Amino acid sequence: MWLVSGAIAAAFLFLMASFFKNKGYAVKWYAWLTGIIAMILVLFTAQNYFGSIAEFWPVAARWFLLISGLPALILLVLTWQLIVRTKQPAK
Repeated sequence: MWLVSGAIAAAFLFLMASFFKNKGYAVKWYAWLTGIIAMILVLFTAQNYFGSIAEFWPVAARWFLLISGLPALILLVLTWQLIVRTKQPAK
């Protein structure tokens, strides 16, 4: 499961990097850092959510969505805003 998740995450990062380069976005190192931390937090949340559901702990699963999923979404929005606001002017 982790191998597939890692491969999907790596492919997603590669596609996002090529998209940003083609569209003229200047992605700074701190935007990459917050994006990678957000992606790790999303994967952590998904693993714990589905693990709790599989072990018949739906209350714990919902708490994982709240405690670690909400900060992941906040970091994803922060990363998106950091990238959108640093668009380079057209040459």
